[in-house]
Amino acid sequence: MRPVFTSSLSVLAVLLCVLSALFAAERHPLLGKVFRYVPLLVFAYFVPTLLSNTGVIPLESELYTFIKKWLLPASLALLTLSVDVRAIVKLGRPAVALFLTGTASIVIGGPLAYLALGRFAPESMGDQAWKGLAALAGSWIGGGANFVAIGESVGTSSSTLSMMVVVDVAVANVWMAVLLWFAGREKSIDERLGADRTELERVKQSIADYQASVAAPTTLPALLQMLAIAFGATAVATWAATVLPPVGNIISGFTWVVIIVTAIGLGLSFTPLRALEGFGASRVGSVFLYLLVASIGAHAEFRKVVDAPALVAVGALWMVFHATLLLLVQRWMRAPIFFAAVGSQANVGGAASAPIVAAAFHPALAPVGILLAVAGYVLGTYAALVCAALLEQVHLLMH
Repeated sequence: MRPVFTSSLSVLAVLLCVLSALFAAERHPLLGKVFRYVPLLVFAYFVPTLLSNTGVIPLESELYTFIKKWLLPASLALLTLSVDVRAIVKLGRPAVALFLTGTASIVIGGPLAYLALGRFAPESMGDQAWKGLAALAGSWIGGGANFVAIGESVGTSSSTLSMMVVVDVAVANVWMAVLLWFAGREKSIDERLGADRTELERVKQSIADYQASVAAPTTLPALLQMLAIAFGATAVATWAATVLPPVGNIISGFTWVVIIVTAIGLGLSFTPLRALEGFGASRVGSVFLYLLVASIGAHAEFRKVVDAPALVAVGALWMVFHATLLLLVQRWMRAPIFFAAVGSQANVGGAASAPIVAAAFHPALAPVGILLAVAGYVLGTYAALVCAALLEQVHLLMH
């Protein structure tokens, strides 16, 4: 059946309309209640999937390739441009330590969970099983952009990526519910542990000062600078990737693009260009990211989702390992549960949900989630590549 919309521009128009409608629905007094239980990002994946699987838009389009090759690196450049390494360090040892513990537990937990339950994955998946889990590692350390970046780097198929969205939703949302439960009982939890909340109060004030210092209305020159940085960094990285050699089976041409773009964005975060965040750099990056998510959904086939249950079990065990290690370190440090919850969600949920968890503890703390989640975008690429290499070794060991 020939799709209703076939040209790249018409497909782009459909995806933009879908995303615009979803954000409008999220703000609706009645419809918005749905998004309390199912994150908007999930709809951004699956509404385009529904449209492509019912013949409204095509399963294959040059637009999807363009978005993956250009908008993905561009979004990473803008999202990492906003990272404030100094501000994150000033959040205190508990915040940074528990965030990094969350990252390490995901890097280690994935291969261990795959080793324990990987034999239950459908044999027809072959090496797509570990490649799908590698993409999930990118999501659980960084976010949607890292999910696709790592998936592309290791050769994860669109169908497998769609399947891993199911794993992500089934596992990560349950854990997020637990973190929100912690938020409602933080003081009693901290009192029982004897946690020192002094640092937490200092963070509230420092974040309020940070917000006031960068806030500014978006201007045309600033917007043009953002686009120049995003696509300029992507062009430089794409050229550099053509002359850099592959490193093993993990770091190849497109992986070099992602690594270089991330490094450029991180380097620029130490320059005055970081002030572009006040004009909305991360928002522009998020527009690219949501288009990326929508294009991946449109490129996937629904029928492949039925293979997900075995990998959901791997994901669940993976999350148990993450939660257990994180809470043990939090207890050992006698740190407020807030730092464990936000450190975890900054990894697992990324910028879309870490601020939600942080704000559940206190509205003024939402930017802490943003800062840590942006740090996750930086670490997501590199740490997930390490996890991908470990997953590949586990796969070879089992086969």
